[in-house]
Amino acid sequence: MEVCVNSTKLLNLNQNTRLFVPRNSISHSLKNPILQFNSNVQKRPLNYPLNQRSCFSRQIRSLQRPISSRIKAAPASSATSGSETDKLPADIMVTETQEPNSRVRLSVEVPAAVGEDCYKRVLKEFMKQAKIPGFRPGKIPESILLNYVGEESVQKATVESILKRTLPHAMSTVTGRALRDSVRIITKFSDMEKSYSSLSSLSYDVIVDVAPEVKWISENGYKSMKIVVEIDHDIEAEKACEQEIKRRHKSLGTLKIVTDRGLQVGDLAVLDISATTIDQDESKVQKLPAAESKGFQLDTEDDDKVLPGFLDSIIGIRQGETKSFPYVFPETWQQENLRGVEAQFTVECKELFYRDLPELNDSIADKLFPGCTDLNQVKESLLQKCQEMEQAAKDQATDTAILDQLCKMVEIDIPQSLFEEQGRQLYGARLLEIQANVKLNEQQLATLSSPKAVNEFLENQRENIINLIKQNLAVGDIFKRENLQFSTEELVKEVQNSVAEFKRHKQEYDEERVREQVQDVLEGAKVLEWLKEHADIQYVTR
Repeated sequence: MEVCVNSTKLLNLNQNTRLFVPRNSISHSLKNPILQFNSNVQKRPLNYPLNQRSCFSRQIRSLQRPISSRIKAAPASSATSGSETDKLPADIMVTETQEPNSRVRLSVEVPAAVGEDCYKRVLKEFMKQAKIPGFRPGKIPESILLNYVGEESVQKATVESILKRTLPHAMSTVTGRALRDSVRIITKFSDMEKSYSSLSSLSYDVIVDVAPEVKWISENGYKSMKIVVEIDHDIEAEKACEQEIKRRHKSLGTLKIVTDRGLQVGDLAVLDISATTIDQDESKVQKLPAAESKGFQLDTEDDDKVLPGFLDSIIGIRQGETKSFPYVFPETWQQENLRGVEAQFTVECKELFYRDLPELNDSIADKLFPGCTDLNQVKESLLQKCQEMEQAAKDQATDTAILDQLCKMVEIDIPQSLFEEQGRQLYGARLLEIQANVKLNEQQLATLSSPKAVNEFLENQRENIINLIKQNLAVGDIFKRENLQFSTEELVKEVQNSVAEFKRHKQEYDEERVREQVQDVLEGAKVLEWLKEHADIQYVTR
């Protein structure tokens, strides 16, 4: 059994700090204290509010606990205030041992003098609470009190008191380095009881994750990055504009049934498609469910959305007709299990339509783009929008390429607690997306937010989560190294925008948390801007 201590901030211990101990070892006469820390949390990236049911919101908040502020050091004074206000009668001895995954083991030895002082405090507290006939509170002899309360209960409470008073002193050795939600006392409570009972002294071990060090493979490699950005040819403004005009023109047409001919380019067909493997031994022939479809709507002008060569094999097919033909899946096909597979396709044409389109001229300009009076205006207006979209997609692809490159340039020993926090945040965001699109009932919500579901997500997305953490830490390190800054005006404006968004959706928010979130986002933006200015970026169309 482990004694777990959870916090919500870089350790900021004070005289009100309490400790959690196992339920079966709690003194029944003294309420179990719980270790509490002030919370001051933030997230990266900035998550704007979404509408959701209150029950869903509560469960999501339990998953989405921030990580970015956990890696920022707290001032030494705040982390050690507890040890200054509750002095011990003797010094404790703390031995620090470095462990893998940015983890530190603190071996704490508590001298007998501290134990004795805690014992006296516990007795004093019991005397105030105990109501024994014939004795006034605080004036009960020790032997009578022990018989009344029980020596075992007093001993458990004394061990709790020792942990409560000494833990802040022990943690002061990792002030500014300890991560939130990562502190654990790994010594069994029963072992601590035995140790105190026989020696009047106590020793225990604490495990804590610390802020990981960012190690650059090449010390200044980020200052001269060479980036190749692949841009999808479909986002090129000129081509996208032509496609959009064509799409809008098609939407103005009406579908009419083809009666006197077979399928040709420009038509729309409704097909039933099935496929099997080809094998000389008919007993080994298998169906290919992934290639089957009922009522598949094929727009022959979008043949790039179907198998290469598939359209050519069914050109001329008539309504009610069935065609069968062999086909070999290309080696580049997205489904690996179908690459290179020799298949026999059977296609039945259920319905066949052609489009009756209005003539593409100035008379339909307003229908293509409201407010336009001729086709030239339509093209200019759509081209401007497509250019904006192209630039946005280009910027996003550039940011992604830079961040991917940063992952490969750093070595970071990521603490498990940091990994879990980032994973929980991502999973919480995923649930918000699901809830925004699908109304989940209570049972579905409980299943999706269960520990099993979260752990499966963490394992399946391990590589992505690690890369995201490395990106965040690398960006933060560059911001400090290059002394980058953003203006107060920028910060105030973004905070106001974020708060307004929360209010618009009638969502609760913590303005200080929002401020920290915005700071993270602005830091990231400044770093990416700086990296773009100093990088050699090449754009390649795919």
